[in-house]
Amino acid sequence: MLDLSDEEIRSSFVNCPKGETRRMTWPPTMPLLPWEDMDFLGWVDPKAPGRAYLVIDSGERPIGIALRLPNGGPKTDFFKSMTCSFCLTVHPAGGVRLFSAPKPGKAGRQGDTVGLYVCADLACPLYARGKRESSLIQPAETIGREERIQRLRLNVDRFVTRFLDGQG
Repeated sequence: MLDLSDEEIRSSFVNCPKGETRRMTWPPTMPLLPWEDMDFLGWVDPKAPGRAYLVIDSGERPIGIALRLPNGGPKTDFFKSMTCSFCLTVHPAGGVRLFSAPKPGKAGRQGDTVGLYVCADLACPLYARGKRESSLIQPAETIGREERIQRLRLNVDRFVTRFLDGQG
């Protein structure tokens, strides 16, 4: 992913008002991000834990997607472990969260959302590269690091396509 400026990130969001993007709080690691290891930028707002943000490089321009987390924190009573929809990392209870994205435009204003279960820390690129590990033993895979990265990118692209569906 390309190194993006604050203004490029803030102006990339397609499903939230400019006031929200002005109020968003960057992750504490923002100045030190390993851009070369990132397939997307994702973080939970440290000052608004019900809000999270995802920015992808679409090749033409960055696309920012505001995400929401359900009220009440992670529901750990139902599952002992869950798998991330992006990187397929298996995490203990609470390590994967349901994120929902209000669709852009009229559909989002009418309550239409797209949701998915993703690593709670949105560090999927680091898990795919083996630079961060879950505390659980992972299922054996027959693919290498580069194939895991490609799978991550494909899963992110599928989500963004579903999110933008009908936007022209």
